[in-house]
Amino acid sequence: MQVIGWVGLIVAVVSLVAWRLTYTAARLDRLHGRVEGTMSALDAQLVRRAEAALELARCGALDPTSSLILGGAATSSLELADDEEITSEVRVHGISPDRGAVESGLSEALEQLLTPETVEDIRAHSALGADCLEMVHRAGQRVQLSRRFYNDAARDVRKVRSKTFVRWFRLAGHTAMPESIEFNDDVPAVPR
Repeated sequence: MQVIGWVGLIVAVVSLVAWRLTYTAARLDRLHGRVEGTMSALDAQLVRRAEAALELARCGALDPTSSLILGGAATSSLELADDEEITSEVRVHGISPDRGAVESGLSEALEQLLTPETVEDIRAHSALGADCLEMVHRAGQRVQLSRRFYNDAARDVRKVRSKTFVRWFRLAGHTAMPESIEFNDDVPAVPR
């Protein structure tokens, strides 16, 4: 092979490696953007669920003790949401363990307080309470979906970043590895 053939081969190989690096870096950047977007969506859905639970506690459909318990859990959730600024670092790492515990506490309060008998009683005696129940139920479903979307995005980033090619060329830079978010997000059954 002549010199021109070797030069052409080297240029082709370098071009192929450069294309692969560019493609993988762009894909990783898009995946990190997806993680940030899904974290923002999850945060918004958690706030909506807490607001819906607080509205249910305040509407007068529950007994005073249940309203106090539910209102306290919802207020704790909203306070932590206000305290936790959504910066790029929070979007990558997910929510704090404290907030996860508070969100689990809100889910547990909803599960314990919204028994099928309580739900039937609210539906039978309070139109406003029935509307609030529907809001809580829909908000809970959206929290479940948002958490799944976030965890899927974080898993995809971890999968791409675990590849040898990405590690060798340090395509992720100094970006922290996103972690999955686990907390109790069960939605209480709201019979129709």
